[in-house]
Amino acid sequence: MNRKRIEIQNCTKEDISKIFELYKLATDFQKIKFPENQWPVFEEALIRGEITENRQFKLLIDDQIACVWAITFSDPNIWEEDDNPVSIYIHRIATNPDFRGNDFVKIIVDWAVGFAKGQDKQFIRMDTCGNNQRLIDHYSRCGFDFLGIKKLKNTEGLPTHYHGADVCLFEIRLDEA
Repeated sequence: MNRKRIEIQNCTKEDISKIFELYKLATDFQKIKFPENQWPVFEEALIRGEITENRQFKLLIDDQIACVWAITFSDPNIWEEDDNPVSIYIHRIATNPDFRGNDFVKIIVDWAVGFAKGQDKQFIRMDTCGNNQRLIDHYSRCGFDFLGIKKLKNTEGLPTHYHGADVCLFEIRLDEA
């Protein structure tokens, strides 16, 4: 990538249509690469709530949205008894296809380390559905420890792609970052 201006900002309500466009493109990509598991259509109220709570982010390259993601500070349905208040949880990384291959996960991790430390957190966590070795290897190269694969006990309230899926768990301990 040429030297371009990269910024990370909170998403705004004006970004909602672009967020949904990127989710649709990500789902189309998942249908080809991972036909056994794709994102559902997310509720707009979910995204609006994340924006209102300053938990939906965008990575801009020369003022174009190249990537979006969300965070949460609790994730008990996925992390179950390991959920804790000293973690941030990254969800729904969606990349604009025009910008694929730029290692945005590593940029997000670098941002998340500073963000989490500023919030007095000790862990950055992430999950993904399905046993995808290439994705496991990619997230590991970006600094995450792969904690294993499990079936969730209670998927009530979670998006449908979690129902019956194997879930891979990843974590970065900030005292080691």
